[in-house]
Amino acid sequence: MSPNTNTYTGMVVIIFVHLYCMTLLTCSESELIECIPSEREALLRFKQHLTDPTNRLSSWNASNPNCCHWDYVVCSHLTFHVLQLHLNTTPDYDEYADERSMFSGAINDSVVELKHLNYLDLSGNSFGGMQFPTFLFGITSLTHLDLSASGFYGNIPHQIGNLSNLLHLDLSYDAYGKLPHQIGNLTNLIHLGLPSFGESLVVENADWLLGLTSLEYLDLSGANLSKSFNWLHTMQALPSLHQLDLRGCRLGDYKQPSKLNFSSLLSLSLSVAPKWIFQLNKLVSLTWGSKYYGSSDIGGPIPDGIQNLTMLENLDLSSNSFSSHIPDWLYGLHRLKSLKLSDNYLTGAISNTLGNLTSLVTLDLSHNQFEGAIPTLLGNLTSLVDLHLSDNQFEGAIPSSFRKLCNLRHIYFSNLKCNQQLSEILQILIPCVSHQLNTLVASTSQISGHLTNQLGMFQNLEKLDLSGNKIIGEIPQSFAKLSSLRFVDFSKNHLTGNPFKILASSTKLLCLVIDDNYFQGIVHEDDLANFTTLHVLSASSNNFTLKVHPSWKPKFQLSELKMSSWKLGPSFPSWIRSQNHLQHLDLSNAGLSDSIPIWFWETSHHYYYLNFSHNHIQGKLPKELKILEFDGAVDLSSNNLHGNLPFVSENVVWLDLSHNSFDGLLMDFLCQKSHKPKSLQILNLASNNLSGEIPNCWRMWPELADVNLESNCFIGSLPSSMGSLSSLQYLHIRNNTLFGKFPVSLKENKELILLDLGENKLTGNIPRWIGERLVNLKFLRLRSNNLSGNIPNGLCDMKFLQVLDLALNNLSGNIPNCLNHLSAIINKTSASSSFQESMGGYASDTISMFLWVKGKDAEYNNFLGLVKNIDLSSNKLSGGIPMEITNLTGLIYLNLSKNELTGHIPQSIGNMESLESIDFSGNQLTGEIPQSITNLNFLNKLDLSYNHLDGQIPTGTQLQSFEASNFVGNKLCGPPLLLNCTMDGEVPDDDANENEKERKNHGVKWLFVSVAFGFIVGFWGFIGPLFIFKSWRYAYYHFLDDVWYKLQSCL
Repeated sequence: MSPNTNTYTGMVVIIFVHLYCMTLLTCSESELIECIPSEREALLRFKQHLTDPTNRLSSWNASNPNCCHWDYVVCSHLTFHVLQLHLNTTPDYDEYADERSMFSGAINDSVVELKHLNYLDLSGNSFGGMQFPTFLFGITSLTHLDLSASGFYGNIPHQIGNLSNLLHLDLSYDAYGKLPHQIGNLTNLIHLGLPSFGESLVVENADWLLGLTSLEYLDLSGANLSKSFNWLHTMQALPSLHQLDLRGCRLGDYKQPSKLNFSSLLSLSLSVAPKWIFQLNKLVSLTWGSKYYGSSDIGGPIPDGIQNLTMLENLDLSSNSFSSHIPDWLYGLHRLKSLKLSDNYLTGAISNTLGNLTSLVTLDLSHNQFEGAIPTLLGNLTSLVDLHLSDNQFEGAIPSSFRKLCNLRHIYFSNLKCNQQLSEILQILIPCVSHQLNTLVASTSQISGHLTNQLGMFQNLEKLDLSGNKIIGEIPQSFAKLSSLRFVDFSKNHLTGNPFKILASSTKLLCLVIDDNYFQGIVHEDDLANFTTLHVLSASSNNFTLKVHPSWKPKFQLSELKMSSWKLGPSFPSWIRSQNHLQHLDLSNAGLSDSIPIWFWETSHHYYYLNFSHNHIQGKLPKELKILEFDGAVDLSSNNLHGNLPFVSENVVWLDLSHNSFDGLLMDFLCQKSHKPKSLQILNLASNNLSGEIPNCWRMWPELADVNLESNCFIGSLPSSMGSLSSLQYLHIRNNTLFGKFPVSLKENKELILLDLGENKLTGNIPRWIGERLVNLKFLRLRSNNLSGNIPNGLCDMKFLQVLDLALNNLSGNIPNCLNHLSAIINKTSASSSFQESMGGYASDTISMFLWVKGKDAEYNNFLGLVKNIDLSSNKLSGGIPMEITNLTGLIYLNLSKNELTGHIPQSIGNMESLESIDFSGNQLTGEIPQSITNLNFLNKLDLSYNHLDGQIPTGTQLQSFEASNFVGNKLCGPPLLLNCTMDGEVPDDDANENEKERKNHGVKWLFVSVAFGFIVGFWGFIGPLFIFKSWRYAYYHFLDDVWYKLQSCL
């Protein structure tokens, strides 16, 4: 061995021994650190005023006197003083878990006693909108202060200027009002974060920035800069500024320097598109628009000026309104590492030249209108880590070239038209991608086939979403190898078997979503024993049975639990009591027939969603529902609950108690005074036993948008205060006993979309103002009342009207000839098929309407927005059917039966191509059935019976398939009637043109009539007098005796 080698070996040994000794010294020093007693007491007082829902500060206690060993505390190794407090709440996979671990309460001024504190982080907590504690700005030793998104809210105190040592200041989403100029005293600042929402922070003058010569990071996004005319001049003069964020700012008019300096600026974020941006040829990162402030107004093609920024590595144009193709020059920005074009209206096919951007690490094309195949040359982007292709019009399989993307960690291709087997996709990803892949999201992309054992190769997978596809079969055994899984969504597929046996090995699961499959089987407590970290369990609409011991306490603590359609009953599941953080609970249709236990209503935590509907739950509710969080929703419909309605807290936005047996007066529920305004938006009390008059207390519920009081026992008239509900969109009061005239108070409910007052006893005329004031109305149902007078022409002005049901009233006069103005019924496609979305996620369960169509009474809910119906039947309408009605080419159901209509059926009725049902029966219509009616290819119900129609029934596939009873009571001939027409297509003349068989049939009938009449006359003509005259009877009997005697003599 050479001397040099010996020397080298000796040096390595010396260095190793030195490092080992330093490690031992450091460890021993760490163990010897003892915090200052006064600072320990200050921290304990600080803790006393905090609310710590998940006991994160459990190590902060008197039995553990060394506060330097407490969690979230950092002390000096030399002086033992407390230097840092890391009390932030960091977002994780489960937002509900983050919310429940947030600190709240109050900030105690004992923190000021920590004289050497240089780092304080309270970000991401929930301090309830309190003002900034001014004493925090007296801790002059601070170099790092982070209060971002912590629930503080108010003006920034001018005392902030005292923190002259600050290097890092972040008050994101907490501050509002005028920005104090004292921030300019913080001359050492490197990082300043002051983003806000809704221009709540006002910067009237930006001169305070001139003193911040060390500033490298500045975020004023969302601020109002409209009064600061020199902001651009000031910011471009900052010599050290690297990153500037002005997204969502209100800029107003400002002075633009003739030449921009921005000597050190590398990253710029804006929501507008000034041309001076294209001068910044040193930019490395450019962001236009942001999802945090909504879509910007920047539209049209992507600006060509961007091609001048040849140093760009990050380009984010997401959340704008760009509507062109991707320009070819963009593919020439070869330095790009991140390209984000999501949430625009970009169209066309993706050029294969995209494969030239070989430095790309992140590519996001999601939420656009790209079409064609996914480019094969994407396989050239071998540096890709994140790939987002979701929500486009791409068609075809995932290219096999994806097997080359060996660095891929996250792939999203949801809502595409892949039309591909899952096994094919996995086979592409297995060779190079499977071992590193962290996220695979491919929901609603027309993927079929089985979950195969190939999944076991993706052992680092943390998020797997295959929801909304057509995947069949059972979860394979290899799935148990995916030990890193944290989020699984298999909902809305066709999966079978019992998944809990396989999923039991996924011990890190935070969220499990398997709703709407064909899973079945018995789930025991052992099957759930390993889910110790689970926060979300969503397994509704399957066929599971839960069998656990009554005293079972799960090891998980859920924030969201959906077990709709499980077999849980008959008793209320007692293990729910152990779930201390539950906020979303759905036990609907779970076979519960017990009463809700008292302990449930006395729980210490609060729900934002509670659904026990479609069970057989009995008993009464407590006087007040107090367990609901802000924006809370309760659905207890379709049970056997009775008694009085409960008092509702101000936080509830949705309450459904329909289809129960609640009784009493509505006044007790509706008119209770409250110190805070009510938040209720949806109220459904339908199908109960509520009685009395509807009280006049609606002003206390200003947010109501959907009110359903149908099928109760209400009497009287509609109260005037209901007109105060300026947000009211849906009003159902059918099937009660309301009387009086049409409610005038509804004139003020200008946002009404649906109005159902059917099955009451309303009288008087339909007011003219209904078409003038209720211009947004789509569904009007006044069926089965005692309304009279003419149908007002004002109804024709309701351009959104889709359903008009005025049947079973006493309306008279002519049908308005202006119905062709109903533009929503003219259109064949419905723009309102998803109108429930305007009411949020709960509305689709509550908005419904009963309609009489095709001779049946049916309830429409999910498809109500697609229905187009006019029903004027069972009135006293006269005159003809207006020809203008045939312009309603989108109308599906038309019922004018049981009126006094005359004249002909309009010849142009064949233009109404969408018609599925026509009922003109029980009128006085004349003439022939128009030949054009055969053009109605969707017609499946036609009733023209009992009119004065004549001639041949037109020949058409649909018409001949109807029952003959639909044409009786007329002078019609031809199929489906047995009466054949003449050669001229006319009805035969009974006197002259009767065929021989019919004549014979008629003769036989008259013969029988004559014989019967002769028999009756002869019989009673002879027998009758015998009953009346006694002498006739004696003479007749004497005659019979003589005849009998003579016959015997002859024999």
